[in-house]
Amino acid sequence: MTVIDGKMLAAEIREELRVKAAAFRKERGTDIGLAVILVGEDPASQVYVRNKIKACEEVGIKSFSYHLPAETTQEQLESLIDELVADKNVHGILVQLPLPKHLDEKSALKRIPAKKDVDGFCAENVGNLAMNRETIVACTPFGVMKMLEKYNIDPSGKAAVVLGRSNIVGKPMAMLLLNANATVTVCHSKTKNLKEVCSSADILVVAIGRAKFVKADMVKEGAVVIDVGMDRDENGKLCGDVDYESVKEKASYITPVPGGVGPMTITMLLYNTILAATRG
Repeated sequence: MTVIDGKMLAAEIREELRVKAAAFRKERGTDIGLAVILVGEDPASQVYVRNKIKACEEVGIKSFSYHLPAETTQEQLESLIDELVADKNVHGILVQLPLPKHLDEKSALKRIPAKKDVDGFCAENVGNLAMNRETIVACTPFGVMKMLEKYNIDPSGKAAVVLGRSNIVGKPMAMLLLNANATVTVCHSKTKNLKEVCSSADILVVAIGRAKFVKADMVKEGAVVIDVGMDRDENGKLCGDVDYESVKEKASYITPVPGGVGPMTITMLLYNTILAATRG
């Protein structure tokens, strides 16, 4: 069993990104810029935004941070987005989700053009992914593909099961694996015979937000297990969607939580921002 070290891989990629950001600055005479919008006081979102700003500083991307009050109106939020779309110093725009409930998330995100959509969530980028065209891809599934590549795990011809169908992870993950010539099954809360389906997977990607949900009896001997979950167990300790201690005995490769997929997500956001800047 090999533990996939996301922290180490993220550090390697960030070093490459630092070089690219410096080259862009030298060639264009300006920094690459990422604007991050946070609305409200959600503690987890505040942590994520701080981490993103810190990561930008680490690789030489200029971050523009906007922390708006929880009572911000739809018009105020979308007006700020429009300003950032027009700003030539901003190459990527990220709206931290979730937004307060009175705000229309879909309407706000639609105002971000594909070329500045560094989250890879807009219809154009998702459509390009579905058609296997070069595009900006959602950060977490993109990070998973980089991990597989780094560890020489080729999805081609393999049975891949994605547990979870969110627009942020599950759906783009399935499309990426399909584009890499895997045979892909997507499971969700209405899937019948879930244990049997999961245990048929050569590559199992789990992203459902349920602590230690996947047990050893749901995993095929020698499977590659990618745990996208970030949960708390009964003792309040950080854990994933996979019962790591039991599953690691059967897996050929497995990602830990923390230190697996998590560090790759922000790293691929930086990657996407540099891609957006160089594509102009």
